[in-house]
Amino acid sequence: MRSRPRIGITTRLELETRRFYLGRDYSEAIFAAGGLPVHLPLIDRSEYISEVFSELDGLLLPGSDTDPDPVRYGEDPHPRLKKVIPEKDQTDLLALEAAELSGIPVLGICFGMQILNVARGGSLVQDIGSQIDGSLKHDQGLPLERNSHRIRISESGLLRTIAGADRTEVPFSVNSHHHQSVRNVGRELRPVAWASDGVIEAIEDVRDGRFVLGVQWHPELSWKTDPLSAAIFSEFVKRCSTDQQ
Repeated sequence: MRSRPRIGITTRLELETRRFYLGRDYSEAIFAAGGLPVHLPLIDRSEYISEVFSELDGLLLPGSDTDPDPVRYGEDPHPRLKKVIPEKDQTDLLALEAAELSGIPVLGICFGMQILNVARGGSLVQDIGSQIDGSLKHDQGLPLERNSHRIRISESGLLRTIAGADRTEVPFSVNSHHHQSVRNVGRELRPVAWASDGVIEAIEDVRDGRFVLGVQWHPELSWKTDPLSAAIFSEFVKRCSTDQQ
């Protein structure tokens, strides 16, 4: 048996050079929590995904500087829609399909949470600032790791267990680097965290025993100093290791 669970992390694509890339923080957080990060190039073919997932124990869908294609949830593009990369969307969707078939744990971060929701038939707010009246500033800028607004976490569920079942009265703060959010929640998912303006900040699978969690903030940027972010990676890798056995 491998000493560390292998956790696949899908990459990004630089359109101008056609190079794959990924911020180092994701891999550092996974390794520090006891996992072995495996970078997955954006090869949007089912035969590739099927073969590589036979060797994985978990899936992390990272953030992206792109937006999911609104066509995938039945909408026309908003004027403030950012760039869309079909290979990114399709590879992540195929990866989610493979993870569902194998039952391995899934952690979606920012874009990863959004594409998880789209994969389950949900929809997105394409631009928070222009589509939600009275919304907070959800794209904070620098410093990236700074926690910029508070969230309320559901009193039950996976995220509540990670945050601490005895901390229901304690406010949590998170960083914020997004202009889109979940609108209609997809099948077999439920919202479990909210900002004060009502924006959904986390979703999770409703089925008992499944670790499928999406968070709108970036725990990979703040795991060294923020207990909630560290706990998310710790529990994710722990579940990947447990399911591996």
